[in-house]
Amino acid sequence: MAQRFRASDGVDIVYDALGSGTDIVVLCHGLAAAGEQLLPDAQHFADRGFRVLVPDLRGHGRSGKPTPLDRDNLSIGRLATDLVEMLDHAAAPRVHWVGNSLGGIVALWMLREHETRLRTLATFGTSYRLKLPDFWAPIVPPVQALLGKPFVGWIAAQATTRNVAARPLIAKLIRQFDPAVGLPLSRNLANYDLIEHGRAATLPILMLRGSEDKAINAALKPTLAAMQGRPNFTLVELPGGGHCANLDATDALRAELEAFWARAGN
Repeated sequence: MAQRFRASDGVDIVYDALGSGTDIVVLCHGLAAAGEQLLPDAQHFADRGFRVLVPDLRGHGRSGKPTPLDRDNLSIGRLATDLVEMLDHAAAPRVHWVGNSLGGIVALWMLREHETRLRTLATFGTSYRLKLPDFWAPIVPPVQALLGKPFVGWIAAQATTRNVAARPLIAKLIRQFDPAVGLPLSRNLANYDLIEHGRAATLPILMLRGSEDKAINAALKPTLAAMQGRPNFTLVELPGGGHCANLDATDALRAELEAFWARAGN
């Protein structure tokens, strides 16, 4: 399943490719995770006749890290460029994009210049705008160093999903994530505004809002004020869904995505 290519700045990017259908789906993970989080969903959609691509973002999972590890090399725009290049490498002209958290943010960035590469956009755990205090990002690495990766992974797993069986996976991904990647990337993610990218888009957009994703839900007010009422935007609630709603509202999320793609196709 694993495919590898070298991005235009020399970083190795790895993605999994499943299925062989003509309708192509991209499942993109969030910060400090990896494509492994989404592989069961990828297999589900591949079994349903879709071709599915599951990337590891740069600095995550099996993909390489840029040199130096700075904000330019780990910007939202640079991650978006990687994924446009992934679509080229996979010969995927247009795709249904599903992004969790950062995976949705990257797709929102892509809308500015590459909307034609997306047939639809669905996000969960993603706010189109975020403004956090400047001190937020730099405190994460020292806290992780102080408490230790196993303990931080355990805490993150408890906060991320209510699915007890899925928590070891989240804890493992957090343990494997390099805080030297997380610091510049988190600084970029602490303050961004992609609402106008969403407002200017004409493709069908679905926001899946997990009832238990408290932090993101609290940040969604400006996004929803801008997007609700637009004819191409749909908001769907996922009762019981956390930040990684594919882990704790699995069946509902998959069903909503397939219904969304069917509506878009019609």
